Amino acid sequence: MRNVVIATRESALALWQAKHVQARLQAIRPEWTVSLLGMTTKGDILLDSPLSKIGGKGLFVKELEVAMMEKKADLAVHSMKDVPMKLPEGFALSAILERERPTDAFVSNHFKHIDDLPENAVVGTSSLRRQAQLLSRRPDLKIRSLRGNVQTRLRKLDDGEFDGIVLATAGLMRLELHDRIRHEIDEHWLLPACGQGAVGIESREDDHELNTALQELAHLETTVCVLAERAMNSYLNGGCQVPIAGYCVIKDGTLHMEGRVASEDGTEVIAHQAVGSIDESTQLGESIAQTMLAQGAGKLLEALNQE
Repeated sequence: MRNVVIATRESALALWQAKHVQARLQAIRPEWTVSLLGMTTKGDILLDSPLSKIGGKGLFVKELEVAMMEKKADLAVHSMKDVPMKLPEGFALSAILERERPTDAFVSNHFKHIDDLPENAVVGTSSLRRQAQLLSRRPDLKIRSLRGNVQTRLRKLDDGEFDGIVLATAGLMRLELHDRIRHEIDEHWLLPACGQGAVGIESREDDHELNTALQELAHLETTVCVLAERAMNSYLNGGCQVPIAGYCVIKDGTLHMEGRVASEDGTEVIAHQAVGSIDESTQLGESIAQTMLAQGAGKLLEALNQE
């Protein structure tokens, strides 16, 4: 018998993810009691500024880690694209679950497709990665910051603040908001964030009993691909809130991966694709990063950090 507490943000999407892990863990350890501890993070409160200006997506994680440190919680559930590249000492990424769709979705009340947007249309997104890639395709678009949970963002669209917005497909699917998706954007047209669509579980490194159980929830293919993407991002010294994109898939037993780094205004895009073996996923991610750095990616990221 053991009581396990899951720390989670209180948005509808975060609660969906936490309840999903709760049900899965309860199923494999029926003798355990698994409960949720809802928390509000700085990232949920500071909605007036772009994430890139207030510390990046690590703001969604820190309070949950403090709860684990203080033994008020045993694990935390995160969207993998929000997890910083370096975890604090004593914490581990104990499991990565099977990935939902990794793509971004175009949502609009007036236009069926992103290509239908008129010149100078206003598009909302909180992501520099989306902004940079959208502007590289459509430099005429006006990109405006859009923060808040999924429902808040949809409400701002419905209030007429934007001609269209771009959200992660996975979040809309998990919240059963499929009908809001006008167009699922091809992953090569708008390359996803590293880890997009995957849910990760963070726990204390020394909690061996819990970590053994959590490993049973891990999805091997997703884990291999997400670790390759994170290795690339980490090698580039990229946080979660920079115009870096990376997406890896397994085809015929081989890893196929693409990475992209862009300037904030989309005028410069550096990209590289490569294949590698499944047992060398981190090496593949790092080699893509090395190639992009050799092509000038470092200068783009440096310019961004100086702003």
